[in-house]
Amino acid sequence: MQNTWPIEWDTLIEILRREVKPALGCTEPIAVALAAAHCRERLGAVPERLQVWVSGNLFKNGMGVGVPGTGMTGLPIAAAVGAVAGVASAGLEVLKAISSADVDRARNLLAQTQIDVKDVPEVLYVEVLATHDKQQVRCVICTDHTRVVLLEHNGEVVQQQSREPGVAVQHAPRLSLGAIIDFACQVPYDRIAFIREAAELNQALADEGLRGYGLSIGRMLTEQIERRLLSDDLMTLAMRLASAASDARMDGAMLPAMSNSGSGNQGIAATMPVVAAARFLGADDERLCRALVMSHLLAIHIKTYQNKLSALCAASTAAMGAGAAITWLLGGNPQQISLCINNMIGDVAGIICDGAGSACSMKVSTSASAAVKAALMAVNGFGVSAREGIVCDDAEQTIANLGHLSREGMQQTDQQIIAIMRAKQAQ
Repeated sequence: MQNTWPIEWDTLIEILRREVKPALGCTEPIAVALAAAHCRERLGAVPERLQVWVSGNLFKNGMGVGVPGTGMTGLPIAAAVGAVAGVASAGLEVLKAISSADVDRARNLLAQTQIDVKDVPEVLYVEVLATHDKQQVRCVICTDHTRVVLLEHNGEVVQQQSREPGVAVQHAPRLSLGAIIDFACQVPYDRIAFIREAAELNQALADEGLRGYGLSIGRMLTEQIERRLLSDDLMTLAMRLASAASDARMDGAMLPAMSNSGSGNQGIAATMPVVAAARFLGADDERLCRALVMSHLLAIHIKTYQNKLSALCAASTAAMGAGAAITWLLGGNPQQISLCINNMIGDVAGIICDGAGSACSMKVSTSASAAVKAALMAVNGFGVSAREGIVCDDAEQTIANLGHLSREGMQQTDQQIIAIMRAKQAQ
């Protein structure tokens, strides 16, 4: 088939494979665990002491979140368990092989694990210095959760690549809304069937979350249906599945999420409302996969306008992709899909990110319900007008405006959130 799209289909498939991948645990503490694992593997022994420096944003997202398999929260245990038993080659699944004995050994290392915030230009930055006997290894990960830019052994550079100052490296080229919709609808199904793993992994996480993790929002919503306080409708199903998956992930369940742009919650928000809509509407596997491709690529597209970490809740922006895909599942056309994105930005653009934790599942459920609402409005011809706020007639310009709000407008908000959280830790 002759390629007539601005970006070749092979490129879009490669973007999906690179940016949509399994991740075990919240990716900020996992980045710390990964750096520590690299240090131990280079040392050839479990460190006796760990010094860890992180950017303010990474501190924010690692302070209160559960670390898989440990029953504990925070960056110190992430560093310690990564140094004891992390598998560096596993990337975002670095902790997949830890045991209860490893956790006990990691607890013993906690007293010798020091965490500090470092003033660096990168919003995503981890530096670990591990000491054993007279040996020292330093590992620096920055701009991406798995990107090792420096590995030193006793001061000698073993591995190094350039650092991109200021903002996170965005791996995806600028896409376009029209190109994504055309690709999702017309690419041969066998080329994108792999995206179904996103539904399978995140559904398994949702099923686990319904047993009761964290704030147990998914489980609570299910119980309210049984009590007839809520209806068993599309919006409630989207909220239940999305929040249950986030409940489990943020409370340290030993199951991977299918992430998007380096975030498990972004992956959940881009996946589970779409799964809910496909289930509710009786869509077949091919239609589900095409909707998931649309959702995940749009989530990636919207994220390219923003820093990797910021004061803007990225689950809310990932759910904008889900809203677009739900609009399509409901029979919506490209104009209605654009209208849905404008509706979402007009609704949830102001949700702040005040760090990863159990409350993320509340924001995920809010974003899931907003996605369904925005889609229903769009297919019925209702939408936020260009006379209001940051919304423009062109959804691409609205997405760009949201990016400006995130990158420039919310910098002071981000600094204040980090300052408040650091003050709480010091008390």
